[in-house]
Amino acid sequence: MSDYKLLINGHMVDGATTMNVVNPATEETLAVCPRADEGQLNEAVAAAKAAFVSWSKTNIDERKAVISQIADVIEANAAELAQLLTQEQGKPLADATGEVHGTAAFFRYFTALDLPIEVLEDSENRKVEAHRKPLGVIGAIVPWNFPMILMAFKVPPALIAGNTVVLKPSPTTPLTSLRLGELIKDIVPAGVLNIVTDANDLGAPLTAHPDVNKISFTGSTATGAKVMAGAAGLIKRITLELGGNDAGIVLDDVEPKKVAQQLFDSAFQNSGQVCIAMKRLYVHDSIYDEVVNELAAIANDTVIGNGLEQGTKLGPLQNKMQYEKVKALIESARQDGNIVAGGEVPDQSGYFIRPTIVRDVTEGTRIVDEEQFGPVLPVIRFSDESDAIARANNSNYGLGGSVWSSDLDRAYDVANQMNTGTVWINKHAELDPGIPFGGSKQSGLGNELGMEGLKEFTQLKMINMAR
Repeated sequence: MSDYKLLINGHMVDGATTMNVVNPATEETLAVCPRADEGQLNEAVAAAKAAFVSWSKTNIDERKAVISQIADVIEANAAELAQLLTQEQGKPLADATGEVHGTAAFFRYFTALDLPIEVLEDSENRKVEAHRKPLGVIGAIVPWNFPMILMAFKVPPALIAGNTVVLKPSPTTPLTSLRLGELIKDIVPAGVLNIVTDANDLGAPLTAHPDVNKISFTGSTATGAKVMAGAAGLIKRITLELGGNDAGIVLDDVEPKKVAQQLFDSAFQNSGQVCIAMKRLYVHDSIYDEVVNELAAIANDTVIGNGLEQGTKLGPLQNKMQYEKVKALIESARQDGNIVAGGEVPDQSGYFIRPTIVRDVTEGTRIVDEEQFGPVLPVIRFSDESDAIARANNSNYGLGGSVWSSDLDRAYDVANQMNTGTVWINKHAELDPGIPFGGSKQSGLGNELGMEGLKEFTQLKMINMAR
């Protein structure tokens, strides 16, 4: 029950009101958290706007030094932040520790990038230069599944580029962000980074605020559409990383026992609460039964529990709303297919659902067509490779996908036909700070990570000089 506060203009301040943060493993109140009102949001935006004047003119190497210091602080306090992350998010402590250290690594990655002036032409008649200028105030909206690492998709590139930031974490996982704000308040110049928490009521005013120049949002497709509509009136820049219903295609030349654990982990990491988790698995008819049996065996052996307990492989669903949604999807799957592992809700406190494998199911059912965002995997049979590709592509989503085969040339050909922002071969859901990431169709707009992700936080400005 630490005394958490908002970070506004370099000061730790109380919220206008408070709200409870629940530990999803116990359903008990973990902490009382500040809740900002619209007035405090406006104060944070005003502070960011004022700080932009000097921060945007600061040498990029000085900005990088600040980002490096933040990474140092994250690493120095990794044990505390990981413990807090497990308590508010639910994931096992080892996974939370990996996320915290990954956050520091993502911060450090962006300090190696530069935004040099690019000379496009230098001739007798003219000189043409491409400059990358900061946009201004960035509104960064982060979800509850990876509150630390997804924040690191946005904050470091925004600050490196010379922007200032108002960060809004999820109402159900605000504590690690607030604690980080407290740890770095004396490192970051006042107003450059502000952190405000809400009860899902400040997203719209942040998005529509006339002094916010860009929104970087990660979350559901439905909410992303609202962000896009809210930003439209001012032609505001947006980056949207939205929902996915990633398909994995397992070809007939795969050895089930060799890939089963990888397939399972691709679907069930963070209890399936991953935007790029494998959410539909297409398996060739000749190995279908064996793959299903292997996955079911792994699911039945998986230890679920409180993320702070040793041996826990999967934690709870993060919040009650998602928990109820996934339970309803399992009940529909029970009618539409055959549940061969899991499907039960343990008789204990916490939002726990055992990892669930559903077989003999196909398109046109909720568990296949919708994004479950939980520990449930439908396994779908196919016999024709082209048919599997067409069925995998027949979705409004297009975030990621994967192909599994012992023949890389064959897998590459299939991967090249999948309509997604990323396709992995013989792996799934791998992210690297140096590799751009973004979705197609209703899975997003724009890119994060890599140089492409950094450029998303800039305005391209051309200087064209006659000679």
